[in-house]
Amino acid sequence: MNNQKQQKPTLTGQRFKTRKRDEKERFDPTQFQESIVQGLNQTGSDLEAVAKFLDASGAKLDYRRYAETLFDILVAGGMLAPGGTLSDDMTRTEFCLFTAQEDLETMQAYAQVFNKLIRRYKYLEKGFEEEIKKLLLFLKGFTESERNKLAMLTGILLANGNISASILSSLFNENLVKEGVSAAFAVKLFKSWINEKDINSVAASLRKVGMDNRLMELFPANKRSCEHFSKYFTDAGLKELSDFARNQQSIGARKELQKELQEQMSRGDPFKDIIAYVKEEMKKTSISEQTMIGIVWTSVMSSVEWNKKEELVTEQAIKHLKQYSPLLKAFTSQGLSELTLLLKIQEYCYDNIHFMKAFQKIVVLLYKADVLSEEAILKWYSEAHMAKGKSVFLEQMKKFVEWLKNAEEESESEEEEAD
Repeated sequence: MNNQKQQKPTLTGQRFKTRKRDEKERFDPTQFQESIVQGLNQTGSDLEAVAKFLDASGAKLDYRRYAETLFDILVAGGMLAPGGTLSDDMTRTEFCLFTAQEDLETMQAYAQVFNKLIRRYKYLEKGFEEEIKKLLLFLKGFTESERNKLAMLTGILLANGNISASILSSLFNENLVKEGVSAAFAVKLFKSWINEKDINSVAASLRKVGMDNRLMELFPANKRSCEHFSKYFTDAGLKELSDFARNQQSIGARKELQKELQEQMSRGDPFKDIIAYVKEEMKKTSISEQTMIGIVWTSVMSSVEWNKKEELVTEQAIKHLKQYSPLLKAFTSQGLSELTLLLKIQEYCYDNIHFMKAFQKIVVLLYKADVLSEEAILKWYSEAHMAKGKSVFLEQMKKFVEWLKNAEEESESEEEEAD
């Protein structure tokens, strides 16, 4: 037993030695770098040969361990020190992205090299994304031409789904933003992205990672306005992108407004105060009355817990809307706003099954409260309704519409008699 106790430290010591040796090996990329550089020097600028060489080398070299070294060489020709300068003490190659020709066609060919490599060695996917994030942080260390090539390549890779749009967070780095590097890089990047796909593809990718509302961050705080963004990217030939950003800004403003509106309603603020606040916001954010009536309707209908029974919900809705009709009336001064409201009511009653039978009663109530005019209701009935629940709602409205038409005819004949 004593002998066994004495052996334990010896065994532990052996384990530690093995670990230290492994650790030293892990951070020694010299041999790996020499193999890659030598292969690239032999293949030269023939990118098909480069792709074949990288494919074959993956079986012999440890790509998993040296992913960063591999990508540094393919982009910059050698290993990059922090800040983006090339390490002096390492072998380099002249055949890399940074020494290639600065045009879209060449960058597309390089994108193919990376695409083939990552398709072949799937485990490189994460390392490649990390590499691009790092390279974006190093932008100040590169020449303008190197930045342009990297921007075009990144745009193509984003368009083809090789990397996620989350890598753009690197461009929000304070130093890059302050010196205008981020915005200039973004111009080249988005141009090549839109050239490969279109603005809808850009929008979808940005939304997917929550970047759609962050593009303003490409500019310093004192220039972070919709006007500045719009002018900068429109002047650079990217009007589609500036329109997209403006639209996103508008959506954000509408969400904020709706939230504030619901809070004011839940506090029971007087209608005149709510109306004054909303009209002020409409001016500030250039929201049209048609858009506003949609926001007001949604807020009004969200401010109450609805009964789940169909026969009780109609009565509850009428009581609730009667109370809020002055608020709805304040934002239906135009015929188009009235039609918008009618369509919102139709959509709401269709989407909330308990309200299916309440549609006609809601419309009649709002007609009596002077929120909806007979012209708007007749126009909705004859041509402006939507497909959702169309047959049910038109049937519900049939008698009331007939009554409106008869009232209109009687009024016309009375006028004729008076003449």
